Amino acid sequence: MTNASKAWIAAPSGLRLTADEKAFFADERPWGFIVFGRNIGEASQVRDLVAELKEAGGRATTPVFVDQEGGRVQRLRPPLAPAYPPAADLGRLHGRDPRLAERAAWLQGRLLALDLAGFGLNADCIPCLDVPVPGADSVIGDRAYGKDPQVVAALGRAAADGLMAGGLLPVMKHVPGHGRGNADSHLALPQVDAAREDLERTDFPPFAALAGLPAAMTAHVLYTAIDARRPATLSPIVIEEVIRGTIGFDGLLMTDDMSMKALQGDFYDLGRAALTAGCDILLHCNGDMAEMRKIAHAAPPLGRETARRAAACEAVIGQGERADEPALRAEFAGIVSRVA
Repeated sequence: MTNASKAWIAAPSGLRLTADEKAFFADERPWGFIVFGRNIGEASQVRDLVAELKEAGGRATTPVFVDQEGGRVQRLRPPLAPAYPPAADLGRLHGRDPRLAERAAWLQGRLLALDLAGFGLNADCIPCLDVPVPGADSVIGDRAYGKDPQVVAALGRAAADGLMAGGLLPVMKHVPGHGRGNADSHLALPQVDAAREDLERTDFPPFAALAGLPAAMTAHVLYTAIDARRPATLSPIVIEEVIRGTIGFDGLLMTDDMSMKALQGDFYDLGRAALTAGCDILLHCNGDMAEMRKIAHAAPPLGRETARRAAACEAVIGQGERADEPALRAEFAGIVSRVA
């Protein structure tokens, strides 16, 4: 049952769950799991691992996430899954033929769902709705659909719709916007000094346009015009005023990976700070058991509002429509061949 889960998402350390991990997850009841390249071997191994994770979660709709965007960010690569173009390629196509580009984004989302569902994976951390600016760190770069917020919103919505048509849960990221970041948040804390009016004009609109999606992931970014002391993940000002208020998002808000170097401090303290700020779920990705123990200790059982949001996420899982996969792949290949 969802309400028996605790407010965190865990990641296994390797290709199979260890005995220690099985016992730990049984005790600490993460709401979901996430897999990375270190967890990906051959096809049967991936299916077995995902099945183990769902068993550890205790329900068929236990979310098992992956970052499968296309371009640089694909955890499953050929021959396990086809290579897909980065979001920026679809953005360039939009400049020539908006309707065709939106169809391509939908198709890519639908095909990603087909790929991932074949392994039992049921949640994908797309779409990336960040709007990059000149001079920003390249960590977003071609992962973004473009520099026009309306284009980003249109293509992001199409991708999310395609994914959900395949019965997978999308997670829009990185709210309220990582595009201006001056550092890679995996390595350091990005700082954004733009005025709030500029953020409201370019960074926030794609998230506001897709505020009805069931899940979102925070940005480990310091927005000095909004909260000069705390990055968004740890900031009640950013979460309540901007994400819940200005953007209007009422879905499940998960943190970006709490083990990224953008956040510094004790993992229990960081976890409590993120939850107190208004995040629903703590995401921890590196598989380090000592860190996970602190994150799990910080995470309470799902409260009423978080349980409501989590249930809405799980309601998306497995609700896919039948598809003519060969026809969809042929159509997508034909469109992508036109992208320079």
